[in-house]
Amino acid sequence: MSKLIYDKTGRILFTKEMKREYKILIPNMLPIHFELIKNILEEEGYDCDLLSSNGTNVVKMGLQNVHNDTCYPCLLVVGQFIDALESGKYDVNKTALFITQTGGGCRASNYIHLLRKALIKAGYPQVPVISVNLAGLEKNPGFKLRIPLIKKMASALMYGDMLMLLSNQVRPYEKNKGDTKKMTSYWVKKMADQYKNSTGFGKKIMAKNFNSIVKDYANIPIEKTKKIKVGIVGEIYVKYSPLANNNLAEFLYNEDVEIVVPGIMDFIIFKVDNRIVDIDLYGGSKLKRLICDKFKKYLENVQKIFIESIEKFDVFLAPQPFEKIKSAVKPYIGYGAKMGEGWLLTAEMIELINSGVENIICTQPFGCLPNHIVGKGMIRKITNKNPQANIVSVDYDPGATKVNQENRIKLMLATARERFENN
Repeated sequence: MSKLIYDKTGRILFTKEMKREYKILIPNMLPIHFELIKNILEEEGYDCDLLSSNGTNVVKMGLQNVHNDTCYPCLLVVGQFIDALESGKYDVNKTALFITQTGGGCRASNYIHLLRKALIKAGYPQVPVISVNLAGLEKNPGFKLRIPLIKKMASALMYGDMLMLLSNQVRPYEKNKGDTKKMTSYWVKKMADQYKNSTGFGKKIMAKNFNSIVKDYANIPIEKTKKIKVGIVGEIYVKYSPLANNNLAEFLYNEDVEIVVPGIMDFIIFKVDNRIVDIDLYGGSKLKRLICDKFKKYLENVQKIFIESIEKFDVFLAPQPFEKIKSAVKPYIGYGAKMGEGWLLTAEMIELINSGVENIICTQPFGCLPNHIVGKGMIRKITNKNPQANIVSVDYDPGATKVNQENRIKLMLATARERFENN
């Protein structure tokens, strides 16, 4: 075991030596996106494993090691990590944990501290935790978010959004079952090969790749029929993670509907935009604002290329640019509402409705205050202005049964089918 080095707060630092010797475990929130990020990290010299464990033992480990008032995403992430450490698969003296922090005002910003507390309780105080954040919350000698790595990871999120979006729009209609999954796997592997050669993240190559990806999905044989479309929004972890939402996407696919899931890049731009808005409202570093503004413009420029690639093929529905989404939500909620998913969650519901996706599932951890305000709390205002909207909020936590959740969704689908048949 490498010699443990602590900072002045008592936190174990992830050192350069650990980078060479340690296995890094990553919780899998977005299966496609995080596979791409794992490939990037491996090309940067890190040895990584993407955790795919699920089931009752993950929940059990979470309940045993964090307070049961802790929000469901934290409980699952902690449970998945400790379940992995106890599996016997890893040398716990040469294993580190990888977790993102947004620096926001909800409980998510405390995950890392709750995780460290849980590791001590479970008997693994020697396991370092790597915070991945853009807010300068924690730093480690063996893991640094330099600009090239940030750009690579941003590109991975954009490619993940593209593959997720096209997969969701093609899979319900494919003539040969499995074609869409094969195409997604092909492009994940192709991107891994490009990252090995230090390509795939420049604007020109991204534009080329986007065009090729859209063309490949457009060439998958489909039988286009009219189907109900259902949007999925909510707290970011529960919205995307099959572990957290009881494999919601697969459930809806089996209900013979097309799902529409807003991508994660809007959330990334939203977090950068928040820092600009804060400085505009309350003052702050002009240099920080300049850096944030440049980074936001970079992300928006890539998003523009992304959208234009999809719009070349009229068979696909392209997402709206970030600024258009931000503008559309202005009559509903202020930009100062930025805890958790903030005004973006409301904006995603508006974007879906404006694009013709009127049936929406708002997923949220039980007791998630930001979500209950900007998600569930905004439903009445949204439906008052958009009476055609059919929105259901669904709580996810250890005490909520899958049957109850699915029954609530089926009631929403029954309304959707009735309207669908009458049109």
